[in-house]
Amino acid sequence: MSLPRAVWCRFGSSVSAVVFCLAVPFTASALEVRIVGVADAELAATLEGGSLLFEQAQSEEPVAPEEIVATAQADYRRLLAVLYDNGYFGPQIEIKLDGREAADILAVSPPSRVADAVITINPGRRFRFGVTEVAPLTAGTVLPEGFGAGETAGISVVQSAARAGIDGWRAAGHAKATVTDQQITARHQSATLDARLRINPGPRLRFGPLRVDGASAVRRDRIIEIAGLPEGQTYSPKELQDAAARLRRTGTFRSVALIEDEEVGPDGTLPVTARVADNKPRRFGFGGELATIEGLTLSGFWLHRNFFGGAESLRVDAEVGGIGGDTGGIDYVLRARYGRPATFNEDTNFFATTEFEQLDQSNFFSRQFSVGAGIERFASDERRYTLGVGLRRAKTRDFFGEDNYTLFLVPASVTFDYRDNDLDARNGYYADARLTPFLALSGTDSGLLTELDIRGYRSFGEVRPTTLALRAQLGSVAGPSLEDAPADFLFYSGGGGTVRGHEFESLGVRVGPGEDDIVGGRAFLGLSAELRIRTSGALGFVGFVDAGYIGREDFLDGSGEWQTGAGVGIRYATPIGPLRVDLAVPTSGETDGQDFQLYFGIGHSF
Repeated sequence: MSLPRAVWCRFGSSVSAVVFCLAVPFTASALEVRIVGVADAELAATLEGGSLLFEQAQSEEPVAPEEIVATAQADYRRLLAVLYDNGYFGPQIEIKLDGREAADILAVSPPSRVADAVITINPGRRFRFGVTEVAPLTAGTVLPEGFGAGETAGISVVQSAARAGIDGWRAAGHAKATVTDQQITARHQSATLDARLRINPGPRLRFGPLRVDGASAVRRDRIIEIAGLPEGQTYSPKELQDAAARLRRTGTFRSVALIEDEEVGPDGTLPVTARVADNKPRRFGFGGELATIEGLTLSGFWLHRNFFGGAESLRVDAEVGGIGGDTGGIDYVLRARYGRPATFNEDTNFFATTEFEQLDQSNFFSRQFSVGAGIERFASDERRYTLGVGLRRAKTRDFFGEDNYTLFLVPASVTFDYRDNDLDARNGYYADARLTPFLALSGTDSGLLTELDIRGYRSFGEVRPTTLALRAQLGSVAGPSLEDAPADFLFYSGGGGTVRGHEFESLGVRVGPGEDDIVGGRAFLGLSAELRIRTSGALGFVGFVDAGYIGREDFLDGSGEWQTGAGVGIRYATPIGPLRVDLAVPTSGETDGQDFQLYFGIGHSF
C-alpha cells in the first residue's frame, strides 16, 4: 500500500489551535509467516521465537525480496538448532515462499516480491537421554539435573555438562582442561540419545607472573599490587575473577580483562596478562531534591581517580540544604575523602577524611569540624568492613543551651549488600551497622552511638512485576544523659528519610511547655514498607506506610512517642535511577494542621 506524498491536516480556527500532519511515502512490508505441522503449542512458540522470518515480518521497515530469501535459507539451520535443543533429532523442515522451496531459490535471481512464507515442520519423536557419561570428574563436580537417563535430550544440556566437567577441573587448578572426545549417538528406533564425553584435565598449574598490557597512567607496580594475583600459588578461576574485581573497584579503569596465556610457562606456571584501559581521570556531578517542607537541596562533587599515579582517589563533596524550606536556616556540608587501594593488602584500603558541617534546624543548631582516617576491608563484593579513628570539634545549641565539645571517635561499620540493583532493587537485602564509641575530651560525657539500617526486597510476577520493600532503622546514644548528649548525635523522626507525611524532624522528646520545645531522642526506631508496581513501560506506582518512634531512653523501651504516615507515589525509570514523586499524609501523631507533604527526588526512598 502506498500513501500520498504529503497529507496536511488542520483543526480549529485560531492560530494557536492549528495542527499539521505530514505523511512521508513508504512501502509497507506485507509478508505473512506461519508455522504448520507442530501440535505442541509451547514448541511452536519456541520455534517462532527462533525464526528470523517471524522477526522480519514484524519489521516496520520495507524488506526486499532478496533479503527474505536469504533469511528463509538461514532459518533451516536456526530451526534445526531449536529442535535439537528440545530433543527432536529426526525432524523434517520445509520452508516455502509463495509456494517455492526457499532452498531452491537462487540468490542471483530472487522473485520480484514475496507475500507468503509457510514453514512446515514434522518434529518427529522426542528423544530421551540413554547413556550419559562425563569422565573423568573431580570430586564434588555437579552435572546439570537434565543430564541423565530418561531426561529430555538437548544439545545445550550436553554442552552444560561439558562445561561443568571442565569448570570442576579448572577449580582444582587444571587451567587447561578440555574435552578431547565426544560420542553423541542418536538411536532413532528407541528415540534415545547417548552422550559420552572424555575430558583431559591437563597438568595442575600455578599462577605465573602478572604482565600489564595497555597504555595506563597508573604505575605498573601498583596495577600488580592492586590485582593481588597470588603468583606461585595453585591456579584458581575465582582468584582470577577477584583480581579483576579489585582493579575495577578502584574506579580508575574503564575496562579490565585478565587473560590467561595459551602456553604453559616453565615449572608448571601459567602467565596472566592484565589488559586495562583508563577512565577519564577527573569527573564532576551534581544533583538536587525538592520537598514541600525541607525545601531545595543542591549537591555536587569533584573526583580525581588517579591522584598520585597509583589509582588513589580524591573526592570533594559539597551540599547546601534547606533552601526555601521551613526547617530552620540553611545547612552546609563540605567534605573531602582520600582513598588509596591495596594499602595493607590487596583487599584493604586506606582512607582519610575531613568535613565541615553546619546544621541550622528548627530544634537545634550545630557547627562541627572533623578529621579522621581508617581502613576499609572488602571481604567480598557484597561484604565490607571499616574501622577508623577521628577527632570531632563542635558547637551546638538546643533547648538546653549552648555547648562546645571535643570528641575522640573510633567508628566501625559492617555493610552487607546483596541487592540485585542498588539503584532500583527488586530482590535481595541490605544491612548497614555502625558503632561509634566516643571519648569525651571536653564538653560532654563518653558513650556509644549505634546506628542500624536493614532493608529487604522481594518481587512477584512477570507481566506487571510487583516489589515488596521493607526497611527498619534503629538508633541509640548510650552514655551521656539527654541534657549532656551531643545535640547532633540525637535522633528525630519525620520527613522524607523517616516518616513521610509529617514535617521534617517534627517528632522528638518534649522538654518544655511550648509546642516547639523538643530535642532529639537517644532512642530511635523507624519502620517503612512500600509496594512498588511496575507497568510494561517506564512508569511505576508505589503505595507506602511509615512509622517512627523517638524515646528519651538510650535503648528503646516503649516509653517514647510514635508517629505514622502513608501515601502513594509515582516512579519513572531513568538510567540514573527512578524519578520519584511521593504524596503522603499523616495518619497518627501531631500534624500541626498539615494535610499532606509532597516529595521529589531521584532514586527510591530506600
